[in-house]
Amino acid sequence: MARRKQKALIVGSNGFVGGHLSRELLSAGYEVCGADRGASVSGPGFSSYSILDIVDSLAVDDLVRRERPDYLVNLAALSSVGASWESPQLAMMINVVGPTNILEACRRHAPECKVLLIGSSEEYEFSNEPLTETSPIAGDSPYGISKIAQERIARLYAVSFGCNVLATRSFNHTGPGQSTAFVLPSFCRQVASIQNSGRAGVIEVGNLDVVRDFSDVRDVVRAYRMLLERGRRGEVYNVGSGEGCSLRSLLDTIIGFSTQDVSVHVDPTRFRPTDAPKIVANCAKIHKELGWQPAISIAQSLKDMYESFL
Repeated sequence: MARRKQKALIVGSNGFVGGHLSRELLSAGYEVCGADRGASVSGPGFSSYSILDIVDSLAVDDLVRRERPDYLVNLAALSSVGASWESPQLAMMINVVGPTNILEACRRHAPECKVLLIGSSEEYEFSNEPLTETSPIAGDSPYGISKIAQERIARLYAVSFGCNVLATRSFNHTGPGQSTAFVLPSFCRQVASIQNSGRAGVIEVGNLDVVRDFSDVRDVVRAYRMLLERGRRGEVYNVGSGEGCSLRSLLDTIIGFSTQDVSVHVDPTRFRPTDAPKIVANCAKIHKELGWQPAISIAQSLKDMYESFL
């Protein structure tokens, strides 16, 4: 008799990371189920797909009861720091109430299910030093605060209810398919548009002086798969490249792909109310425990994104 495939449920499967994660898990031999707010956009491969609003506790409960997954990854989130300033209430509903609904449903119907919740580097207190999992946290935006709350709830379910849940603090990641609401694909789209026009042009940017840790999404979803397979219950893991790059240097790289003259206009309205000058990961924990290392350079990620807009 053929061995049953392990079933992984991706909540938020229609998003940027969801499509990449579904392909990663399918290629590793998992049965993959998807769930998101609208019709599936991730293409073939799901054994089942459900339309789901994670703030609806009854709907989440019903989904987990029906699927009884071996693994569950929650990617459903209000993932933009800027959007969280515009609607703090929505950030709390999606990023805190939603994961609580998932954990409660798993506690009731799939107690052996391993749940991976995706947190953020935005949870950390500002620091010029690489951030470890023991670095102070603060959460200086509604988004960051919501992710801290999600992590605290995860620990509560791990310690008090014995749920097999762990969390990441994921640093910036990018790559083909990311929305142009985010900074690097916005740069790529604007520069590619100038290239396509065949003449010089101007792009609009915000604060270029911040330093961030960017990884390719394809490396990140590989880390998520490895965490599902071997990450420890109740633990938190940084996922990042461990290298800091200024947005200015990354923009220079993107402009270098174009043969047209590109001028840069800094738009103060694109600045955030608060913006840490530097956020860089120390990923020694995931390197040591899982052997995960990023394999795709940020330059390659930028090139792949830029070419997708040509």
